[in-house]
Amino acid sequence: MKILGIESSSLVASAAVWEDDNLIAEYTVNHKKTHSQTLLPMIDEILRMTEQDKASFDGIAVAEGPGSFTGLRIGSATAKGLAFAWDVPILAVPTVDAMAYQLPFCAHRICPIMDARRQQVYTGIYTFRQEFSVEMPAAAMGIKELAEILMKEPGPVVFLGDGVPVFRETLQAMMGENALFAPAPAARQRAACVAALGAVYLQQGKTQSAGEHAPNYLRVSQAERVRAEKERGVTG
Repeated sequence: MKILGIESSSLVASAAVWEDDNLIAEYTVNHKKTHSQTLLPMIDEILRMTEQDKASFDGIAVAEGPGSFTGLRIGSATAKGLAFAWDVPILAVPTVDAMAYQLPFCAHRICPIMDARRQQVYTGIYTFRQEFSVEMPAAAMGIKELAEILMKEPGPVVFLGDGVPVFRETLQAMMGENALFAPAPAARQRAACVAALGAVYLQQGKTQSAGEHAPNYLRVSQAERVRAEKERGVTG
């Protein structure tokens, strides 16, 4: 089973080839460049370097969101275009699920946090002791609300994601020593984890056609919020 993984939900752009429980190649860049300029060249490069036959792929796994509206649109469009061209299904993987998937056999709960602005995060709660388990699916909420939910159960929680530098002090103030933080190599999005979960989804039959796939933003964009606020002001 061979999967192409695509991750573009944040500043990180990442592509990976996963085959039969092996990571064949991964190209990840955490730098301020437009994903529309980098993602396809990255994919082309890993396919060329590993001499992949496009006809040998069984699916394309893509981070479906939440995350950056622009980044998700680019990743989705890339996955849809390749799925059409290669005649393979899309495997839509929640961004925060794939982030948590980086920490197998972790003794504690795992909580990815992506900075969603306005003191909010995109998040979820997971355990990955023997099997990967979703305790709370992807959601958007305030950081203090999240901490309060986590404190309802005893024990440490491992946080990761670009929300950590923003909210570390808040989490430490509220949770004390129970707020732990993943090391840098396991703290950001990776296409390898998107592809690995995508392989699981393919075995479970959780697939989408290219025509069916769309990003999962979880909330409306800033432009839509501003428009709605203006409309309320006019009608009010």
